[in-house]
Amino acid sequence: MPTDQYEFGDPRSRYPDVSPEPQTQPEPGLQSRMTPVPDLGEDSYRGTGRLAGRKALITGADSGIGAAVAIAYAREGADVALAYLPDEQEDADHVIEQIRAAGRTAVAIPGDLRDRSYAGRLVEEAVAGLGGLDALVSVAGKQRWQPDLLDITDEQFEETFDVNVFALFRLVKAALPHLQPGSTIITTASMEAYQPAPDRLDYAATKGAINNFSKGLSQLLVERGIRVNIVAPGPTWSVLQVTGGVDPESLPEFGSSESPMGRAGQPAELAPAYVFLASQESSFVAGETLNVNGGMVTP
Repeated sequence: MPTDQYEFGDPRSRYPDVSPEPQTQPEPGLQSRMTPVPDLGEDSYRGTGRLAGRKALITGADSGIGAAVAIAYAREGADVALAYLPDEQEDADHVIEQIRAAGRTAVAIPGDLRDRSYAGRLVEEAVAGLGGLDALVSVAGKQRWQPDLLDITDEQFEETFDVNVFALFRLVKAALPHLQPGSTIITTASMEAYQPAPDRLDYAATKGAINNFSKGLSQLLVERGIRVNIVAPGPTWSVLQVTGGVDPESLPEFGSSESPMGRAGQPAELAPAYVFLASQESSFVAGETLNVNGGMVTP
């Protein structure tokens, strides 16, 4: 493991190939009970004040990429409001502890993104707890592996779009009145927006929709001085994989056959992309999809 994100080294072996054993948990699952536990950068992310004074709302902030982003933002000087499901409190407590250890404010706002009223309450509580809002980071997502199209129920299809796409729409609408020029919105697409996995058709379709929606939104909001950008991860070791997101029997090879680097990514490796897009270093970047996927070629 690197001592920090700036340490020089071979990217192929910077983090170990997880080669996880087959394992399953009921949704939404707990990262703390995974084997191995994903690396959120707890022992390696070193902040340099790039987000000093910022106020960020992050969905899916209890585990995986969202948690790694929350920790990185705090260590860069931002206060953070965390959105997550109530069943994920155990994981959220760990992230909250990391944020407060960095000397920053952590505002916990559990709820279900499928609840239409939650978006408004989430934003209002974030604004009240942080004293404002200038960064909306959408990471939370639903992913369900199904070997055949006929196995995808209407309920699953609707839930996947509700969590991944409709909730994003509602959050942007709720947050927009609070965002001033200089604010940022960062969404999360996926490599599957370009190369849809045949056993995750609904999930892949939502990621294509997020990418398209975000690019259009960037053109609309740049006139207000608000930048919108997208991060598109490749295979990343997170709780999505062990809660039916992929075929459990494929886990020992997860990421190694897809990524040219021969391994899956760790959440800690995704966090710097979100930091860059929220920072003023990216002031001339809008409507961009930043692919962080281990070398998988995109259009």
